[in-house]
Amino acid sequence: MDARGPEASGGRALRDVAENLFQELQEHFQALTATLNLRNILFYLQKNVNDLMAQAGIDNLKTEQSFENMKT
Repeated sequence: MDARGPEASGGRALRDVAENLFQELQEHFQALTATLNLRNILFYLQKNVNDLMAQAGIDNLKTEQSFENMKT
């Protein structure tokens, strides 16, 4: 019987756990990145809408208030 047998299997188990945790972390990071990118897109879209409304002379107070609520 190889004396390294239990250590090697324990090492594999630890490596598998670490790899699974890393994979989960990577997935969460990608989801967070996608969320932040979407927020940035919405922020600039709302800003452009507000600019267009201002150019058209439309009162955008309600729109700005709803946008400020979205940012928090």
